[in-house]
Amino acid sequence: MFDRSIKIAPSILSADFANFGQEILAVEAQGADWIHVDVMDGHFVPNLTFGPPLCAAIRPHIATVMDVHLMISPVDAYIDAFAEAGSDIITAHLEAGPHTHRTLQAIRGAGCKAGLALNPGTGIEEIEYMLDMVDLICVMSVNPGFGGQKFIHSQVEKVRKLRAMIGDRPIHIEIDGGMTPETAPLMAAAGADVLVAGSAVFKGGSVSDPAPYGENIQAIRTAAEAARA
Repeated sequence: MFDRSIKIAPSILSADFANFGQEILAVEAQGADWIHVDVMDGHFVPNLTFGPPLCAAIRPHIATVMDVHLMISPVDAYIDAFAEAGSDIITAHLEAGPHTHRTLQAIRGAGCKAGLALNPGTGIEEIEYMLDMVDLICVMSVNPGFGGQKFIHSQVEKVRKLRAMIGDRPIHIEIDGGMTPETAPLMAAAGADVLVAGSAVFKGGSVSDPAPYGENIQAIRTAAEAARA
């Protein structure tokens, strides 16, 4: 069932690469709502990360939602592979190709929920006629390609306008980049409900000592929820 409660989605880009399975189990046990997988191709963004085999390998360890963010171009040729790897949500970038409408059709046709991501310099006007085809809109609050970047404050107003455009449609607004207990309230108040956090969740903890993961998740959640009160 769709709901707009605050959801924290730790990005495994900040996890221990040698222990993904255990890291996912640990962070979910500590309160994560979704698991966010940042896929980068070294072409659309200046970094190279994971492919479908990695997604398939970690899928058995994920009890919540596998939220796969494709920062790749072209994207359509890889949708089926990521769907078969167990993705619950596949998010493609508006900027990744000329036929976004077709891409969203392909994602849903593959049996996944469809997400659409927007870079910081991209406006929301172009997505108005695709709102009924998306389940999630991901607003990048950093430039895609690297973790640990500083939050871009201009995106708060973008989220506020996007929330008004969405109206009562069952569409999640996800924020990816620079989420901390200080920035999460800004986006929650503007209308976001899914907060992706990498270093802010994984800092200070480990598989052998996961308690800091829970403390970090709760700090972000508490701050975001208080901004909605």
